[in-house]
Amino acid sequence: MIMFNKYCRTFILMALTILIATACNATPNEPTDTKENVSETATPKNPDSQQNPQVDKQDDTTNKPTLPFSELQKGDTGKQVSNLQQVLIQAGYAIKNTDVYDSETVWAITDFQMQTSKEMITGIYTLKTKQLLEKVLANQLAITPGKALPWKKSELTADKKVEVSNPYEILVLVNKSHALPETFIPEDLVTPAVRFPFSEDLPKKQMRKPAAEALEKMFAAADKAGVDLFAQSGYRSFTRQQSIFAANVSKNGEEAANKYSARPGESEHQTGLTMDVTSPAVSFDLIIEFGETPEGKWIQTHASEFGFIIRYPKGKEEITKYQYEPWHLRFVGKKAAKEITDNKLTLEEYVEKLN
Repeated sequence: MIMFNKYCRTFILMALTILIATACNATPNEPTDTKENVSETATPKNPDSQQNPQVDKQDDTTNKPTLPFSELQKGDTGKQVSNLQQVLIQAGYAIKNTDVYDSETVWAITDFQMQTSKEMITGIYTLKTKQLLEKVLANQLAITPGKALPWKKSELTADKKVEVSNPYEILVLVNKSHALPETFIPEDLVTPAVRFPFSEDLPKKQMRKPAAEALEKMFAAADKAGVDLFAQSGYRSFTRQQSIFAANVSKNGEEAANKYSARPGESEHQTGLTMDVTSPAVSFDLIIEFGETPEGKWIQTHASEFGFIIRYPKGKEEITKYQYEPWHLRFVGKKAAKEITDNKLTLEEYVEKLN
């Protein structure tokens, strides 16, 4: 009996030992099971709901237009122009996405520049314009589309001439059939730091800032080349041109005056993008002989490098309707100046190709 009890106690102890060991072995698995349960609880019922934000973000990046890094202007085409137009539309400009840098795009960029960077109003998309557009997109800069330059189509005047709708466009065409508004006075007129044969502080010393800066660079290059250039006549108001044309008519008659003198509103000088240049070799006069001087020849070769063209070239009188004027320089920007000069075009012919 005693022996039986001894064996019973031994059996019971062994059973308890096995039960305790089993319980101990099971314990480490419980945290693992718990962890798996937590993970299952945290997983959304719809796994796509976790991925959607990433998909949306990727779509935004794909659809978001990238502002071009290269300079663009009227006549340019392609994806970069399309991206620029998309950004302008996003900024509130009611233009079409045509993939062509057209008149509407020129207007939008001009208006934008007038509101944000008045020192360089050109209608040409530049790196500076890109930086300012980025601020608009980031809500760091506010603009009102059309506030500075309301959109309007070119209209016919009472005497059947086209009234220019965007006088600030760097390629604005002004001639006997395209007239500037009587009230147009450029907001960005400055006096270039170049030589004049007179000391008086007259309005005709002025040019629009982009043209004035280009003229300064051209004169500096001429100086290095030993060429003695002088600036003679830049900006003229509508009223001033009215007086000049009337005086020329009185002196030589209207038919003769019309060959070398512009009617008010039809003068490129009112754009602020023109400067008549001369030299001591022709006693600072504005005469055809200037074209045969060292200064005149240098101008013919190098003016386009600085964005200028000889506006009324020899042999193109039927197109320009003016006599040859080797002294009359018009700023159109480097790209246009090179294409016009290399292809022996007038501004009329060049603009017609772009439209």
